[in-house]
Amino acid sequence: MQDTGSHEADQLAEFERRYSRRGLLIRYAKGRVRNFGNRQIMTFSGGLALTLSEGPETGAIAVLVALFGELVDCLFLSRLPRLLETGHDLRTMLFFSSITALAQSLTIAACVLLAWFGEFSGYSPLFTIAFVAGAAINAGLVLPFHPAAGAARLTVYALVTLSIFAFDVLAAKRVDSVFLMDASGAAMLAFMVALFLMFVNSGFNAHRRTTLRLMEQGRDLVRHQKEAQQLSLVARNANDSVIMSDANGRIVWTNEAFTRITGFSAEEARGKLPGELLNGPATDLAISDAIAAAITAGKNFRGVIQNVTKHGQPIWMDVNMVPIVDEDGNVEMTVAVERDITLGKSHEQELAAAREAAEDGARAKADFLATMSHEIRTPMNGVVGMAELLSGTALTEEQNEYVETIKSSAAALLAIINDVLDLSRLDAHKMEIHPVDFDLLACLSDTVRLIRPQANSKGLRLSLETLTEVPEIVHADDGRLRQILINLLGNAVKFTEHGNVCLRLSVEEAAIGHTAGIEVEDTGIGIPAEKIEHIFERFSQAEANTTRTYGGTGLGLAISRELVGLMGGKLTVESTLGEGSCFSLRLPLGPPAQSNGPGRQMKIADDVLAQLDGRIVLVADDNKINRLLIAKFLADLPVQLEFACDGRQVVEKAKSLGPDIVFMDMSMPHLSGIEATRLIRESWSTRLPIVALTANAYDSDRKACLDAGMNDFLSKPVGRSELISCLLEHLAHRTDPATVHRTA
Repeated sequence: MQDTGSHEADQLAEFERRYSRRGLLIRYAKGRVRNFGNRQIMTFSGGLALTLSEGPETGAIAVLVALFGELVDCLFLSRLPRLLETGHDLRTMLFFSSITALAQSLTIAACVLLAWFGEFSGYSPLFTIAFVAGAAINAGLVLPFHPAAGAARLTVYALVTLSIFAFDVLAAKRVDSVFLMDASGAAMLAFMVALFLMFVNSGFNAHRRTTLRLMEQGRDLVRHQKEAQQLSLVARNANDSVIMSDANGRIVWTNEAFTRITGFSAEEARGKLPGELLNGPATDLAISDAIAAAITAGKNFRGVIQNVTKHGQPIWMDVNMVPIVDEDGNVEMTVAVERDITLGKSHEQELAAAREAAEDGARAKADFLATMSHEIRTPMNGVVGMAELLSGTALTEEQNEYVETIKSSAAALLAIINDVLDLSRLDAHKMEIHPVDFDLLACLSDTVRLIRPQANSKGLRLSLETLTEVPEIVHADDGRLRQILINLLGNAVKFTEHGNVCLRLSVEEAAIGHTAGIEVEDTGIGIPAEKIEHIFERFSQAEANTTRTYGGTGLGLAISRELVGLMGGKLTVESTLGEGSCFSLRLPLGPPAQSNGPGRQMKIADDVLAQLDGRIVLVADDNKINRLLIAKFLADLPVQLEFACDGRQVVEKAKSLGPDIVFMDMSMPHLSGIEATRLIRESWSTRLPIVALTANAYDSDRKACLDAGMNDFLSKPVGRSELISCLLEHLAHRTDPATVHRTA
């Protein structure tokens, strides 16, 4: 017994030595010195990254500054235990070690500023913020040992993070979406670092308490040998709650884990039924009854039940109950091992919440794409429409070239904007091709004209060659073809520093009409043979440093190949590293569907004009520019043009004016276009032609409009010829006006 008591005294002395203020400071100093080399892995990794992005001078400066701070800190800490042994004051050592910690953190802050304000590394806030986060985690780990040193480091890292974001706000004098995303990401990362440090430090404190408690339990084991014999039966399950019950199910003994988990002491539990003690309002009584029945019958039981602690906190317990029977099969006692799975249940709930959040995110993405499509297409409708109107006025040759460039650029901009929507459609297999009649050569010429300023700025020669006779009008999706060519030509110019870029066109007859062979050849950097197919993958480029050198997301070629496949064609590439690349596109082209070529001034026969004379056209749109554009488009037709600014007004005017056709926007105040259409159809008119004229370009939007009772669907931006063709289709061949309610 004396030996045991002496051993316990030694354990307590060792505990006091390790966890005293002096002991923690010594452990802090030795730990910092011992892990000096490990910390330099991050230092040299950061220096290497800065070397690659900013140059060897910047990388070397960052490494030297960081090493200086580390050396100042570690040189002092290496002498600290000896200084304490020779009688130096503990408070003085705590103060000076805090000062060296502050100095070390300031050198890290200097490295952070080098990275943030670097010419190239500044473009990647992730690197800088990750570096600060790593330093903060390293600083937070020492908080239990030296709170002042840890707090000093964390304060410096927090201030430098706030300072760089504040500098960005003051320098830019505005807060844009990129800044908000960076700031939000930094805040979330700081929050996660704080959670991690709280977890680590709470674990340290829990370990200290557990160690002390285990030593106290050791003293109790010496004083209570009988209880020690009982505890030995369940030593393997010491981390779980253990309940020993008699033949009647009443508790005779519990372990320390039971008290720790439930809050009830062994004395409070003794003589009680487990259900009396632990059942709460949310406890499943069927499971509780099943446990009681198993005890009575002397059967094993395994299940999960929700209990409550002494303080009313709900806990989930995984119960594994085993009866102990005598030689005659009678139950002598029951041993129940209960594991606290509350954290696991919490994780299940978190996963369910995360799944719901992901579903909400998917819905938010769809809503965002729909909103973006509508909000961007609405002003673009005005740009494209007014440019088309301007092209119909008396212009000089130079002015006409400017207008044509505006029109081509607007069309290209819309195609680029649609890349985001295209990805969504392609992923959902909802991408549709809309072939029209168009001038193939003009389409290629417009695309070359659009890319030529980029080529000229680099001193490159950009040419268009036709190798065969080209039909004037063909039938295909010119918008998708233009999108593909802009991507191929844009890439060729981007990756070519000297020489030329050539677009070649050849057309041959085929059973379906024609097959176009289009080649885009450059004298650029070329592509390694093993990377040829890799470039068609999403978010991929041929080499890892291509994005840093030339930029780009790596989406264009992936979308282009999928679009070419949808159009029935094939996109391939041949390349020689250092000499250039040649992208080849073979695309089927159908014969013209109509005699009128695109872009030509539409001529309307006199008899058709006579049929339109006096017809009432009602346009519902809350955008003033769109209303002005429609008025200009239809100014030469003998129709009576009326406008409505919201959904409620269009319903009232449709009823009072009795229009012959309605062009209906989808998104309007008071009532949407779909709601207004349903109201018109349900109230009085089933024959009134209603055409959707909207910036909502999804196929689901088209279906929603048609399901609501609309007769046709036009997507903004809409051209004059497209609008007039739709009007003629629904009115010119009608022999009687729409049957609607008209009031005097």
